[in-house]
Amino acid sequence: MKIAVLGATGGQGGAVVAALREAGRPVRAVVRDPGESRARALAASGVEVVAADLRDTGSLAAAFDGAAAAFAVTTPFEDGLDAEKEQGVAIVDAAARSALPFLVMASVASADRGTGIPHFETKAHTEKILAASGLPATVVAPTYFYDNVFGELQEVADGEITMALPPDTRLQQVARTDLGRLVASVLDDPARWRGQRIEVASDDPTPAEMARDIGRAAGGQVDYREIPLEAVASASPDMGAMFTYLAEVGYQVDIPALRAAFPEIPWTSYADWAAAQSWPTPGG
Repeated sequence: MKIAVLGATGGQGGAVVAALREAGRPVRAVVRDPGESRARALAASGVEVVAADLRDTGSLAAAFDGAAAAFAVTTPFEDGLDAEKEQGVAIVDAAARSALPFLVMASVASADRGTGIPHFETKAHTEKILAASGLPATVVAPTYFYDNVFGELQEVADGEITMALPPDTRLQQVARTDLGRLVASVLDDPARWRGQRIEVASDDPTPAEMARDIGRAAGGQVDYREIPLEAVASASPDMGAMFTYLAEVGYQVDIPALRAAFPEIPWTSYADWAAAQSWPTPGG
């Protein structure tokens, strides 16, 4: 029986697909557009690809039908916060309608702490609906992703990275590969993980350490420059709220305990991750 993976052409879903295939598990990739290039590449590699709309219970139930389990992820970044809530409702309803044996729902670390961060609160909303449903499920809640820095590659080319955090503030982060392997491990042992909420971080570098590690990998000097929180909040109140939380409270993953719970995962340090990426040459 196949594992249905929602958002299979995205960052999290794609990492889960890769980890499941690495483990020899059959995958059903659930995508919005099977004709999109990444979906066609999955199909060409032998993965079953089916279409579904994250806000349409019927199409999701059809995608879940006959699957052994599913991984689901919601997003506010395409259609907004209300749409993300709708996605969560549709996914839970579809899992119930199809009698899905097990669901792994992606959330975000600290979503259960009443942070007030808009895109954390929408995921908390989905978590509450899932808990109330009584479905056999596990919540996997990643921290900040290593590759978020890829959104600012021009900064690296200019010899710096910027964030709205003090240079010595530790920021728990996760490699998508590690997250995918953790989800695959959970899907391999539903009885052990059912009903649990797992927050996920691979490492906790400071912004200054991130700049140092990227510079070493890129072959040049990369400095860290802290930008005013007000500038971020002005451009995006959501991101402003998140960076305020990260600066004042921060994620609270027990990284040693997580590694002990998943010893089979070769956890990726930020330095090792940075060394394996392709970067523009600073000042080049």
